[in-house]
Amino acid sequence: MMRRGWREQGELVRFRLGPRECVLFTGPEAHDAYFRAPEDQLDAKAVYQFTVPIFGRGVAYDVAPEIMSEQLGFLVPALRETAMHRFARIMFEETKQFADALGEEGEIDLPAAMNALTVNIASHCLIGEEIRDQLDAGFAEAYRDLQKGINALGFFLPRLPVPSHRSRDRARRKVAELFSRIMAGRRLSGAEPDDFMQTLLRARYKDGRALSDDEITGILLTVLFAGQHTSAVLATWTGLELLNAPASLAQVRDEMQNVYRAPGATMNFETLKRQAALERAIRENERLHPPLILLIRKVLKPMRYGGHVVPAGALAMVSPAVSHRLPHVFANPERFAPDRFAPPAAEDKQHHYALIGFGGGKHRCMGKHFAYMQLKAIWTLLLDRFDFRLDAAIPAPNYGSWVTGPRAPCRVRYRRRPEASLFQ
Repeated sequence: MMRRGWREQGELVRFRLGPRECVLFTGPEAHDAYFRAPEDQLDAKAVYQFTVPIFGRGVAYDVAPEIMSEQLGFLVPALRETAMHRFARIMFEETKQFADALGEEGEIDLPAAMNALTVNIASHCLIGEEIRDQLDAGFAEAYRDLQKGINALGFFLPRLPVPSHRSRDRARRKVAELFSRIMAGRRLSGAEPDDFMQTLLRARYKDGRALSDDEITGILLTVLFAGQHTSAVLATWTGLELLNAPASLAQVRDEMQNVYRAPGATMNFETLKRQAALERAIRENERLHPPLILLIRKVLKPMRYGGHVVPAGALAMVSPAVSHRLPHVFANPERFAPDRFAPPAAEDKQHHYALIGFGGGKHRCMGKHFAYMQLKAIWTLLLDRFDFRLDAAIPAPNYGSWVTGPRAPCRVRYRRRPEASLFQ
């Protein structure tokens, strides 16, 4: 429907969802106006209240925008290059452990496998080793229940006492208790691991106040959801599209040989950066299969664009799923073509808002480069170890989910490669 709206009406399309008036902004220039609009004109907080039961009170979309920015700012040092070097090692170790457990051959549900692996990686990298060690002791189950709390019903009625919301609330309490025990243990022992939790334990607001345990729990959950759920979906689509495109898969494998065949080569931050062909494949999946198909703001003040006025009270939207397939921005947009991001085409460089899979403006995802590195680590090691086979066509997107992965079933077969592994 939104694609038809763009074809028939252009950059701005007005429509209704139930009682709500909505306006879709489509195309790089419209994105620019959307993402540059100030918070007192286009407000994210009013829209994303369904996340408050998950992340908790006093954090993210439950606080004023300037407080949210201050909270997320605490994490910026933990995403700098020095931390990324450590994360690369963890990504390798976690994926190697996952691959070792697969054995010689078999079949996996790819979305479930990518979700489990990225939970391991994100919890280890972003929260701390204690959480990773307790994944099998209840954290993974609680996290799954929190994930189920992100649904269409919760978007409109986040406090409705339905079973999925009751499970969500129980899981939130369980996670808070687990995190509080770990924080108490660190304070008692004096241990200060190099992770996000410790960064937040040391952090202070501008007024000098320390963060409460519940604020730390909420910020960590915010970061974990941002760093894991969308990455799992994008990892799944990347695998599916590469398996369906032999020439692109061969290019990725050749690049792996060039980067890692040298004596003593190991997977690390620097070698992962050199895998440009694999990164282009990931970016092409971000274009074709953006995990979030809608980004939404509430219009607080009337907004003018292109001779039109978007009224206060409306929901303003951009849709990566629509804008990433505009034929005047991306040539032959329905085709999987990773090299569209390589020179001389460099189609994403035509405009800084041509590719918006990770959002834009003030709310652009701060973990984009973490996500790219994680997906490169996962598929480099898996493609080194195994040949994969997709026996059916690539499944259609499941638009019934807030984060859009493929419809079930989505199973792939694998067999260990006879060649010697590039990694010991």
